[in-house]
Amino acid sequence: MRLSDPKILAILKEENLFDQSKYRLGLSHFKKIRRSLGLISTAEQQQTVESVTPAMRRLREKYPKAGVRDMMKNLFFEEGMKVPRRIVIGYFHQYEPDLIHSRRSARLQRKRFWSAGVNDIWCMDQHDKWSRFGLRLHTGIEPYSGMILWLKVWHNHHPKLIAQYYFEAVTRLGCMPLVTQSDLGSENYRMAKAHTAMRHYHDPSLHGTLQHRWMRHKKNIKPEISWSQMRRRFTPGFEDKLDEGVNEGWYDPDQPLHLLVFYWLFIPYLQSEIDCWVHSLNYSSKRRDKNKILPQGRPQLIFEHATRFGTLDFGVKVDHAAIAALQPVYAPQDTPHLELVPPGFAIIADALYDELGRPAVAWGNIWDVFRTLVWKFQTTRMDDPVIQGALEHEWNPHIAALAEAHELEEEGEPKGMPLKDGMPVSSGLAYMGGVAGGLG
Repeated sequence: MRLSDPKILAILKEENLFDQSKYRLGLSHFKKIRRSLGLISTAEQQQTVESVTPAMRRLREKYPKAGVRDMMKNLFFEEGMKVPRRIVIGYFHQYEPDLIHSRRSARLQRKRFWSAGVNDIWCMDQHDKWSRFGLRLHTGIEPYSGMILWLKVWHNHHPKLIAQYYFEAVTRLGCMPLVTQSDLGSENYRMAKAHTAMRHYHDPSLHGTLQHRWMRHKKNIKPEISWSQMRRRFTPGFEDKLDEGVNEGWYDPDQPLHLLVFYWLFIPYLQSEIDCWVHSLNYSSKRRDKNKILPQGRPQLIFEHATRFGTLDFGVKVDHAAIAALQPVYAPQDTPHLELVPPGFAIIADALYDELGRPAVAWGNIWDVFRTLVWKFQTTRMDDPVIQGALEHEWNPHIAALAEAHELEEEGEPKGMPLKDGMPVSSGLAYMGGVAGGLG
């Protein structure tokens, strides 16, 4: 988490993570324990520009536009290196002096957002900038703490899949917010219905109300900020990597075999990279902002320990019986939209991957593995009449179903009395959370 030794020790004592009536733990002894575990502090690692250069060059391939703070995080979370800021700045001055000015010239537009506390609202949104590769993104954010609850790469327009993302988060966290919010769109109908049903299950007095807010006219601020940050800090290197396959003619999204191999191989890899990036964001403090009145610190810690930051947690503890009863209704597991590829294709791809010796997929070799898998399919499988039949009757229909703009929802838009608009604030905006029925 990149906390200082005194801060970690204070948390250990505050959370009673050891019996303080039997054991005394001072700062000096804590440092000895840390060193015995191989956890070396920034100063003790004694990094130099020369010692970090190999790691920096590896990371710059993936994150060519990342600034000093992001590279310090990337070095820590991906390379296990705690590097002082002055060393990273020294690297940039030595190897990338032209980029220093361009980063300094960037200016962000300030936007305002109001929330009563942790788990007052969860915001959801989708992102289609990777659609040319056959990929789309979806995120869920707890805006008060700034914690990213999920960031998924797959597709984002099927209601059952969006509802599944919601249930996965609720199950993992053991709680749900007072209200959810998203842009108006049929892809969000099931998620809105699922959350409303979950709230009704836990609080029968809410029956007849809709516990979801539809955000119109670009008011879904937090996810939009998150997408902007991702576009600037994460995606440039990965888009270059994806474009490489298209530009070299290795990958054609219009060819079913290419698309299925791409889904089977690239999506788990990209998801692992995104998960690592999200983890680093959730456990890193944002730059201190004198204009911000919300708690400042690591989003994960604010989310998990709201009272430590002088705020409230409005999260509703979830009865797992409710998940067991409602998840099959709103996100049934038998839907094909939850499958990356058809089951029959996955079996063959896994067998061919075994024949390749199951090489570890990484940034430097993923296109080589992709090309070899496509070649193995074409030379050893595609002339088989059984495979041709599967392509026509299973694989192509699966791709067609994923390509649909929206899955039809027979029951239509969620019903119920909408939440009231809350207390007006400056600039004509209003509180949009769920406290006191939306009044704040």
